[in-house]
Amino acid sequence: MPIDAAKALAADPRSGEIRWERRDVQLYHLGIGAGRPATDPDELRYTLESRLHVLPSFATVAGAGSPGVISGLSMPGVDVDLAKVLHGGQSLTLHRPIPVAGTATATGRIAAVYDKGKAAVLVMRTEVADADGPLWTNDAQIFVRGEGGWGGDRGPATRLDPPSGEPDRTVERGIREDQALLYRLSGDYNPLHADPEFAKLAGFDRPILHGLCTYGITLKAVVDTLLAGDVSRVRSYATRFAGVVYPGETLRIRMWHAPDSTRVAVSAVERDDAPVLADTIVEHS
Repeated sequence: MPIDAAKALAADPRSGEIRWERRDVQLYHLGIGAGRPATDPDELRYTLESRLHVLPSFATVAGAGSPGVISGLSMPGVDVDLAKVLHGGQSLTLHRPIPVAGTATATGRIAAVYDKGKAAVLVMRTEVADADGPLWTNDAQIFVRGEGGWGGDRGPATRLDPPSGEPDRTVERGIREDQALLYRLSGDYNPLHADPEFAKLAGFDRPILHGLCTYGITLKAVVDTLLAGDVSRVRSYATRFAGVVYPGETLRIRMWHAPDSTRVAVSAVERDDAPVLADTIVEHS
């Protein structure tokens, strides 16, 4: 069996040093659509070094190493075809605001392996700390088609009840045709997002946008729209990737706001509001 759950769970954690600079933060922000309009004071907080703050979702690419999905596939007990892999979900817990430049230790391990019948789900957990203590914890849910059915633990239910009532705010964000090409420069070079032939092998008509790019675009919309642009208010952020986004499409981002959390649903406008992100929640102060 390509996934040996016992071996994957028993493997020693992998630790390594990661570094990032202002340029990495700026590139990430551009990769999720920041800087439009280029001279907007609110956008300059994402692009101009003298005003720079860090959107918490930068944690998914900090250090420009392999994202959780790719690193999870290189762990002991995991040997699967990349064309069968999808990013199923992502959760992020912030322990304090991310500095605009830093050096930290990232420790990764397979925290769980679930048998969903027709697929397997791996949970790749990455914990990051610097000299001052913990910074963030990332969980990437890795969905591997065709690798389930061994009779293992199905895992906890993760679906949330739909938000009630009309959303408090709805915004739309256009995706550039070259958005995936720009975003991948932050470290995720999976050919699914750039190579038309590889995308066809994976069952898509053309390259798709990185799920984590949509993840970042969505968090930025929540911060800018409901949190007065204050990135330090974000405590955690979790989503399930419910569908794909193609570069050139428009995202419709619906938000249901409460004092300590915001529920979010994201869809693709041009495809009759096809779901893109579901079971999405931003916890904040």
